[in-house]
Amino acid sequence: MDPSGGAGILADTKAMSALGTYACAVVAALTAQNTQGVTGVQAISPEFVALQLDTLFQDVRIDAVKIGMLGHEKVTLTVAEKLAKFKPEYIVLDPVMVAKSGDVLLEKNAIHALKEALIPLSTMITPNLPEAGVLLNARAAETLKEMYRSAEKLRKLMSDRDNKWVLLKGGHLPGNDTIDLLYNGDKMLELPGQRIATKNTHGTGCTLSAAICALLPQRKNVPDATQQAKEYLLAAIAKANLLTVGSGHGPVQHFHAWW
Repeated sequence: MDPSGGAGILADTKAMSALGTYACAVVAALTAQNTQGVTGVQAISPEFVALQLDTLFQDVRIDAVKIGMLGHEKVTLTVAEKLAKFKPEYIVLDPVMVAKSGDVLLEKNAIHALKEALIPLSTMITPNLPEAGVLLNARAAETLKEMYRSAEKLRKLMSDRDNKWVLLKGGHLPGNDTIDLLYNGDKMLELPGQRIATKNTHGTGCTLSAAICALLPQRKNVPDATQQAKEYLLAAIAKANLLTVGSGHGPVQHFHAWW
């Protein structure tokens, strides 16, 4: 959880609320963080994460789950075990590894657990290019052609079942035009975009994956939900400079359509 509200669960809750859904939250890790960086990380015990999940699923209908920062291997395995038990229809996994400031948010020995236990359960994974490189144990893609190959390899980490998607985000490529790839093992869709001149991009990955999670139960069509989520995020980035939060990388404007 980012206490500055730009990323993590607080950003997820804002995005989901702005898109007309009711957000619940299970805290898996805490950070001491602001717009300039992370000064500390505190793990939540796997037992308490399990208790939060059990308590929530026993009472509340959960239509979709977004997974963000998990931090540690045992927490990652606990979340995988509980989601395998409760079987929500949609699971969107944002493989959070490094903060915008460069601070590490996922310990190295948790990466194997993420790949072996959580990615196969997911409906969609949403890595950026550096995260994709870590998951594939390879250099991050530097061209659109290399992104195609990375998306194909990432899809092989997922279940062979239908309706499993990779959203490979191309924001780290050079230039003003950006392209994300959406791939399900059959169709490779290019989702174009344009870079927006602002330093206020804290929490963009969290916000996009949360928006997709919010829209999937409403749209039932993964490409449509993803495209609408991307449009929501681009508008939130375009209005980010209207906010004055901190002196570093500020947040996007989640409620750009409201105030």
